[in-house]
Amino acid sequence: MSVRAEPLVPKGSELQYRHVSTRRARLAGAGALALTATAVLVATGPAHAGPTLPGPPGPEGLSAASAGSLAARFDDTSQGSFYDSTHHRLVVNVLDESAADTVRAGGATPRLVSNSLAELRSATATLRAKAMITGTSWVIDPKADKVVVTADRTVDDARLARLNRIVGDLGSRAVLERTASKLSLNISGGDAIWGDGARCSLGFNVVKGGDPYFLTAGHCGKAVKNWSDTQNGAQIAQTESATFPTHDYSLVKYTATVAHPSDVDLYNGSTQPITKAGTPLVGQTVERSGSTTKTHTGEVTGLDATVNYEEGTVSGLIKTSVCAEPGDSGGPLFDGSTALGLTSGGSGNCTSGGETFFQPVPAALTALGAEIG
Repeated sequence: MSVRAEPLVPKGSELQYRHVSTRRARLAGAGALALTATAVLVATGPAHAGPTLPGPPGPEGLSAASAGSLAARFDDTSQGSFYDSTHHRLVVNVLDESAADTVRAGGATPRLVSNSLAELRSATATLRAKAMITGTSWVIDPKADKVVVTADRTVDDARLARLNRIVGDLGSRAVLERTASKLSLNISGGDAIWGDGARCSLGFNVVKGGDPYFLTAGHCGKAVKNWSDTQNGAQIAQTESATFPTHDYSLVKYTATVAHPSDVDLYNGSTQPITKAGTPLVGQTVERSGSTTKTHTGEVTGLDATVNYEEGTVSGLIKTSVCAEPGDSGGPLFDGSTALGLTSGGSGNCTSGGETFFQPVPAALTALGAEIG
């Protein structure tokens, strides 16, 4: 049963969380929230990366999973990499021809860029030190060879001018964009879970110490202790731990006997079994499920993103072009049978488009001592 999402915070708030969830005969996982950007260049010229170097490109026909495994071989050479979904190959950024030869020999396509990964990480460190402004986010974009900084519509002229100066001082390492939307966090979900007047999404069912649990967003767990699978229904689960801000994940233990397969509701009468957790590549196509807008696909546009919500800063997030709306938060981001993320926050909608941030699942599982069941 699909339920319209309700805001977790007053509509006047500018940075909000979106929790999402949907209900089936058994609880499955789903949900997402969106950060929609109609980006307008503010500070520097258009984001542009260097050309692919002369020589044969890497082999085509690689799946995203195979490309991800291949990328790990270039940790000492790569200045960032991404998946070319058009040609189904891995593109690896390099600074010189020697590194390019290594990439070619390893079966990927090299591309010459101007900025090293160390320089881009230094730029994000500067932003963390000087630009922790509510309504902003930043991420290293390997396709652009820059740190892309985004300011939502709530950033006023004075703070925008300050941000422009900071980004301008970073030179070619960063670019500033604006979005007409606002970063937000709202309550509702994939397979709906309810508690304390809030509705969130169940993310993924997991196991810890042989017992059944599920993952959802940390801001959901902070808001709700006792969970039901219907509004004002009997308790089926209880929050055991919740981490937010800094990270955004929560572990919830089932207290009732409920079927708990690790799958995601696809809202077409079927489910997607989930067998493992993984880390996506930039450029990879991904899918999310939520009670408000059902299933939607998009592309990973950045990793290790930082978002400055009104409620606090969260880092290490997956940035995507997947749309979502209030009520889609807390639920799952996935690719086939691989669990990737839990909806954290974002802006936009599924009419005009959006951008969504997700808490990576592997990091949450490691921190919580849980595993996909």
